[in-house]
Amino acid sequence: MRHPSPPTSAGGSIEQQVLDVVAELVTELRGGVPAAVARGDSLETDLGISSLERVELLIRLERAFGVRLGDAAMSDAETPADLATAVAEADDTLEERRTERPAASGSGVASAANARTVVEALAWHAEHVPERIHIHLREENGDETPLTYGWLWREAQAVAGGLAEHGLGRGDAVAIMLRTEERFFPTFIGTLMAGCVPVPLYPPFRLDRIEEYVLRQTAILRNAGARILVTFSDVARVAGLLVRQVPSLDAVVSAENVRGEPRRPVPATAGDPALIQYTSGSTGQPKGVLLSHDNLLANIRALERRFDITSRDVGVSWLPLYHDMGLIGAWLGPLYFGAPLALMSPLAFLARPIRWLQALHAHRGTLSPAPNFAFDLCTIRIADEELDGLDLSAARVLLNGSEPVSPETLHRFIERFAPCGLDPRAVYPVYGLAECSLGLATPALGNPIRIDRVHRSKFQASGRAEPAADDDRSALRFVSCGRALPDHELAVFGRDGNPAPDRVQGRVRFRGPSTTSGYYRNAEATRDLVGTDGWLDSGDLGYLADGDLFLTGRAKDLIIKAGRNFQPHSVEAVGGCFRGVRPGGVAGFGAAEAVGGRVQFVVVAETRASDEAARAALSQAVSRRVGLALGVAPDRVVLAPPGSVAKTSSGKIRRGATRDAWLAGNIGRGRAGVAAQWLRLGAAWIRSALAEWASRAAQALFTGYVQAIVLCTTPIGWALLFIVPRGGGADRIVGSWNRLVMRLAGTPLEIVGRERVPVDTPVVFVANHASFIDSPIMMSTLPVPVRFAVKARLATYPLIGLAIRKGNHIPLGKRDQSERVENADTLRAPLDAGTSLFVFPEGTFLAAPRLLPFRLGAFRSAVDAGCPVVPVAIRGTRHIWPAGTWRLRRGRVTVTFGEPLRASGSDWSEIVRLRDEARAFISAHCGEPYR
Repeated sequence: MRHPSPPTSAGGSIEQQVLDVVAELVTELRGGVPAAVARGDSLETDLGISSLERVELLIRLERAFGVRLGDAAMSDAETPADLATAVAEADDTLEERRTERPAASGSGVASAANARTVVEALAWHAEHVPERIHIHLREENGDETPLTYGWLWREAQAVAGGLAEHGLGRGDAVAIMLRTEERFFPTFIGTLMAGCVPVPLYPPFRLDRIEEYVLRQTAILRNAGARILVTFSDVARVAGLLVRQVPSLDAVVSAENVRGEPRRPVPATAGDPALIQYTSGSTGQPKGVLLSHDNLLANIRALERRFDITSRDVGVSWLPLYHDMGLIGAWLGPLYFGAPLALMSPLAFLARPIRWLQALHAHRGTLSPAPNFAFDLCTIRIADEELDGLDLSAARVLLNGSEPVSPETLHRFIERFAPCGLDPRAVYPVYGLAECSLGLATPALGNPIRIDRVHRSKFQASGRAEPAADDDRSALRFVSCGRALPDHELAVFGRDGNPAPDRVQGRVRFRGPSTTSGYYRNAEATRDLVGTDGWLDSGDLGYLADGDLFLTGRAKDLIIKAGRNFQPHSVEAVGGCFRGVRPGGVAGFGAAEAVGGRVQFVVVAETRASDEAARAALSQAVSRRVGLALGVAPDRVVLAPPGSVAKTSSGKIRRGATRDAWLAGNIGRGRAGVAAQWLRLGAAWIRSALAEWASRAAQALFTGYVQAIVLCTTPIGWALLFIVPRGGGADRIVGSWNRLVMRLAGTPLEIVGRERVPVDTPVVFVANHASFIDSPIMMSTLPVPVRFAVKARLATYPLIGLAIRKGNHIPLGKRDQSERVENADTLRAPLDAGTSLFVFPEGTFLAAPRLLPFRLGAFRSAVDAGCPVVPVAIRGTRHIWPAGTWRLRRGRVTVTFGEPLRASGSDWSEIVRLRDEARAFISAHCGEPYR
């Protein structure tokens, strides 16, 4: 609620006092240059106050007015006037209710050790300890809502039922755009119960970046092929913009309205997809990491073994649930262990960092992960008086990861909070990445922090990490991340592709049960990730010393200048220590000149300084300090307004995007206002709507044209079918008719690998089923006579039934469909007679682009008859004529025949192997995944 007039206090206008506090902070950020602040200025765009500066500003306002500002001020306040309103409406006390230590959740319980999926892990706890508290969820007012395992199970079943009522089924992607709130948990688990795949997305945080947000989420939703977006009412307008721009998106629903009649979980296996985790994109475009239940549980169990985690532990987290560390490490881990979790929103932590430590105190928290900046924020922003009575003695595993770990941060955090009972051995620098589910390397339980001091110039010149002398003040310092988790491997490889010697920098590679099978619907990126030898490339640089891993930076970020190699974070640390340069607002990178290709070493530093003399002095100071620290001065120091350095949703610097903006001349142009962004998004929505309407009109015209062709040619085809004798002649007629229709419709048909089909022995063809036109197309491409296995009801249709009867094809009723694994006599008969068999092992098809589970009947028939299996991938037919519509689209069709697959035995394992190999070939060539 906005006040019609400026609020006042005993000391004068609240608004004026707020303006004074804001002006004081902005003056400091500008290096002492006085700042004029207006009530309507944008805190970020006009004044350069982003997340970390906002934390400091709120702390100053609370102290100046003796109030406690709500968490919403951290995200919702856009101007000084908004802050004045927040101050006027705030509680008039600095004291915040401290959560009393909750009653113990009961004696320890066993973890769900036999669970094969995340749903089975929850089922175990819901059955054995349904009333055990799973999550203590902190609300904005400081109250905590207890969520039990039984409650989560019941609510998730309702979500599964709601998704089924929306027409979603196995393998469909469900985008979840929710905050840290009660409905997130049943929505995520309910998605898995429905057989769908959850895709967590971060909700919009800042209105002044709404255009960037929508563009990014649109790209993610398109890549994921999301069918439905589950969100909250506050972002309905934003979510509505996405529907027109994402063809696969059928609906946007609120978390409250996605509930339906409770439904039992769809059966799932350990290898089924459990999550598509989109990477933050700090070095490139976001990519969807596809993770199975087996991947997630393998990583959770490895962490359980490394840190001896049990249900007697207590987790504490403020991490966002769309991030892998918050989702898997902070939530799914405790869910599996049976350990209670005290959870608050990221805004609650950013507004008052002490809340994280208070939660550790109040709940006797033992486990808590956080990125490096959080440890820094606690050290810098928590006042001494807030530490009174704080007890951190229960904390035994505080994980510092997700971003480069600073030796200085570790030292300051331990030194600051050791008087509060913090054990120095409780802080662990760790290394992980989404491609390994979460964690990859950690120190052993109880090991002290290990920091390696390395000779700077030798390391930058050769990559050799030689220990520095004790008195070498220029030495580089790297933090050990320990060793690979149990059952996992990591290694450092040199440029020659071989393992690098000890203390020599190279690329960090890894493998193990937690590793992803690849990036979702991104074959090119997957090829770059997964080597032919099974090792995955992390994209990180590091070296091994005595078995411990020391990370040195990102390979893509490496700056090479004057024969030296150095990482940008060292540049950014030096450049960010000047008054007038925004904290976290420095990016260093190398950029090749358009002419000549010479690499320039560029430093972009955000500042609000406007005086030319002050800017020149600041630029020279940054250049001089970087040159002294690194031995190489930057070619260019670019002073840019706030917001110029691109960042990910988690605050990591996107150096590649910043470099591209600089090369394009866009640094310094500033971000468009909120109104302009909404106008552009509205225009994009209108363009999308017009394009959709034009596409529908084109489809209608094309459909009418094809229907006219079919109506004109069908009587001739029907007459020929009527007079032709039973046998292969009927298939040749259908195939010729199909080729004629496709030619007249302008639909190219490409056939690949037909020469691979054996012609001297019967074979079993198995193909993906994507459209009504699959069978006619196959009749026009198969090099040998076949008998098709078809649904019995198709034989009752006039024209189709005639083609089935004349072609001697095999109608299968429901009884045959359900029992053909046990009794494949019907399918084996043509093989015994020397005729090939064609089967669609999925049995049906849907509109969604994906492979359904393959039934085993065809593969058993092949094994029993001793015949090879030929996999066939059909690509393009679903695009032309998908299920659920009569509208057709132009397109091209490709049919790819694989090499014959032969069984080496007759047991069950051979049947399953043939199915898996055939499905893998088809998935790789049809352009649609099996999930």
